[in-house]
Amino acid sequence: MDKKRVYLDNSSTTAVLPEVVKEMTPYFSDIFGNASSFHHFGREAKKALDASRIKIAELINATPDEVFFTGCGTESDNIAIFGVLNAYCKKGHIITTKIEHHAVLYSFRHLEKQGYKVTYLEVDKDGVISAEDLKKAVAEDTLFVSVMHANNEVGALQPIAEIAAALNEINSKRKEKIYFHTDSVQTAGKLKIDVKKLGVDLLSMSGHKFGGPKGVGVLYVKRGTKIESVTFGGHHENGLRPGTENVAGIVGAAKALEIANSALDEHDKHIFFLREKLKKGILETIPEVIINGSGSRAVSNILNVSFNYIEGEALLLKLDMKGIAASSGSACATGEPSHVLAAMRADPVAAQGAVRFSFSYNNTEEEVDYVLSVLPEIVQSLRNMSPVWRSKKQ
Repeated sequence: MDKKRVYLDNSSTTAVLPEVVKEMTPYFSDIFGNASSFHHFGREAKKALDASRIKIAELINATPDEVFFTGCGTESDNIAIFGVLNAYCKKGHIITTKIEHHAVLYSFRHLEKQGYKVTYLEVDKDGVISAEDLKKAVAEDTLFVSVMHANNEVGALQPIAEIAAALNEINSKRKEKIYFHTDSVQTAGKLKIDVKKLGVDLLSMSGHKFGGPKGVGVLYVKRGTKIESVTFGGHHENGLRPGTENVAGIVGAAKALEIANSALDEHDKHIFFLREKLKKGILETIPEVIINGSGSRAVSNILNVSFNYIEGEALLLKLDMKGIAASSGSACATGEPSHVLAAMRADPVAAQGAVRFSFSYNNTEEEVDYVLSVLPEIVQSLRNMSPVWRSKKQ
């Protein structure tokens, strides 16, 4: 008998939807041309590329010329950050938060080494920054701000529209604009992304987070934004991201976002129910656990839990043996202490026992029941090996 498999690591990556695979398939075989070629094969690929750009633009309330395709969310973040700052042709002050994905955080640390002044904004106990704190951080030489839409470890939603409004007010009194970027990798396909309502200048997405294929990122760049390419080699993507476009992947990403957006409310209700069921079950059956972040100020698909007196990595291994996939936070930083929980001022010992469960609308109540049927015993078995736990119980 095959082992039961439950996948609760959807913030790391999602399964490609069957409808998406079907949509992509012709572009691996029949319509395989390079979209930059002028012959029939190239023109057919270009049609698909243009149609996908139009589709994504409509879904995020942008215009097609504001949508650029990249290789992943990380590349989208890097092009946004370095592309805008390169266009300034000078160094100055930049602002981000302490809980950004490493694609942004490491980029800012690199820029700091290059002579940029960086402000890393604090967050509250739920992982949320204050728009007022950001306003206070703006200086005369501030050039760029990057704040993620939702955090990838605890799901904390940031006040993006409020920040954008504050920056617009500041910009109205300045000669030189401060550009505003948001990493929306964890919200695209879960929340309605409307770039005009958010008020951002640049926004990053990644296809494999919402049922599309890996290897496709999207970067929204508001018309009029000063930005330069950070790589060189061709005229693709209007020169911003040279290199042959992944037409099959782009078609798949556009289809996946279309599917996700077609039932956002329905999917969100289902995912919220599953998350709350798992949270309630954990709190009722396992003592001394901490829920990291607030569900009311976060996306519905992420539940981050610290299990006191055990190591999160050990718990993940035990869960995997039972066929359950979860993560210790960011899939891109396995084994590293969580900078997000540290910024939220979580107890450092408890943070070592943190596990992230992340859902998709394909998960079921039966899967949550299965997790709850094995999790308490796994936690207890690991605690029994902990000298701190044993001494506490004596």
